Amino acid sequence: MRSAERRWLVPGLLTMSLTLAGCATINDIFAPQPKAAAPEAPAKAGAATAATTKPATEPAKPEAPVDPATQRTFDAARQALAAGRVADAERGFVALTQSAPEFSGPYANLGLIRRQAGQTAEAKAALEKAVQLSPKRADLHNQLGITYRMTGEFAKAKSSYEQAMALDPAYAPAVLNLGILYDLYLWDGVRALELYDRYLQMTPGGDEQVQRWVRDLQNRTARKDAAPRKEQG
Repeated sequence: MRSAERRWLVPGLLTMSLTLAGCATINDIFAPQPKAAAPEAPAKAGAATAATTKPATEPAKPEAPVDPATQRTFDAARQALAAGRVADAERGFVALTQSAPEFSGPYANLGLIRRQAGQTAEAKAALEKAVQLSPKRADLHNQLGITYRMTGEFAKAKSSYEQAMALDPAYAPAVLNLGILYDLYLWDGVRALELYDRYLQMTPGGDEQVQRWVRDLQNRTARKDAAPRKEQG
């Protein structure tokens, strides 16, 4: 029988840190994102909206301006994280959750920092808040799904990955992560194969590691020493 413990999936804060290493702008993946207006409440001109993928026929709504001091604090925290000064970054993001609690970015970054530190309960709370503030962000749902998987809440992880895929059908990391969940934790090889195949179709140039996982499932040669599956963020 396959051992999930021997195939533990390690989240990659380094990958996220590299994403944060450049100049900070409101469009960056974990830059501060204002909470979106409720669907039944039309946004007024200049109102704050989250950065989301819009249908081609619907123009994107303008983003709300970010206070310069808030942007500077966020940029400093990002730079600290990229430089490996995690404690400084964490302090900056915590300060932002207090001074600008309407932004999801600081909560998202805190979630990643705390998850990497093994503080899964705190990571879950921070990422749940980020998703609450920016519910249209596929990347945030994906990160929350990884955290739910780590806390053993597999049904919630499944729901988060599926929500990310519903928001952005082209978002390959959520497809792969859901496949991993079915493969290692829900023990549904048929569904895992479907998702792995879908992921490979979405991946130009292929992915040799996932191709090996597909062959492993197809040949029914699951082994305790099989290589771990690494989730994507």
